[in-house]
Amino acid sequence: MTELSLNNSWIIALIVNSILFIFAFIIPKKLLTPLGYFNAWILGVIVWGILSWQGYAVVMFYFIVGSAVTKIGMAEKEAAGIAEKRSGVRGPENVWGSALIATFCALGSLFLDAPWTQLLALGYVASFSTKLSDTTASEVGKAYGKSTFLITTLKPVPPGTEGAISLEGTVAGIIASAVIAVVGYGVELIDLIGIIYCIIAAFIATNLESVIGATLQENLEWMTNEIVNIINTFIGASVAILLAWLWLNFS
Repeated sequence: MTELSLNNSWIIALIVNSILFIFAFIIPKKLLTPLGYFNAWILGVIVWGILSWQGYAVVMFYFIVGSAVTKIGMAEKEAAGIAEKRSGVRGPENVWGSALIATFCALGSLFLDAPWTQLLALGYVASFSTKLSDTTASEVGKAYGKSTFLITTLKPVPPGTEGAISLEGTVAGIIASAVIAVVGYGVELIDLIGIIYCIIAAFIATNLESVIGATLQENLEWMTNEIVNIINTFIGASVAILLAWLWLNFS
């Protein structure tokens, strides 16, 4: 039987995530509910076990920045009744709504060979690039959007309306998608052109998510924000993978 060593990524994954799990319960300021932290622990173990610290750096960057973005203009958003529930403290549904597609990309890389391992790594980064873009566009738009429009009609609507977009939010979302894609490049999960794929994919997915919000979400009871987030990140990952696949096969 092979002797396990501390270099084994799964052992490191268990150790690192368990330490962070304990630390999260010590600090007074909570970013997740207790169940949220437990599910984040599962996510973290899977990500580090498969993609090592590089994949973990991307998801942690998303988690930290996404949580910070949610706090932007919180007092004003709460007063207007358009803030995230629990004052932005996330639960397990938020963890998997944001990271389920990325987790599937990571798991898929265990069973496939090149070039699909590289394509799935791109999909992993693109899914978080998409989610951070969506979160940033929404929160900045609600807090600072001077004019918000329904994406399907371009008619003015109140901030926080499902399917609403704003110039400020859109620009902030593009910047956010680029920043996390650069993180993915910096840890060598994607190449330089992968940054472009992530930005394009995030822009397409975020706007399609707004269309879904404006047309379906209000009419379908089961279409929760978490389901929409899964669809959103699936579109982002799929578009990025498709762009890269087309480039590989037709360039």
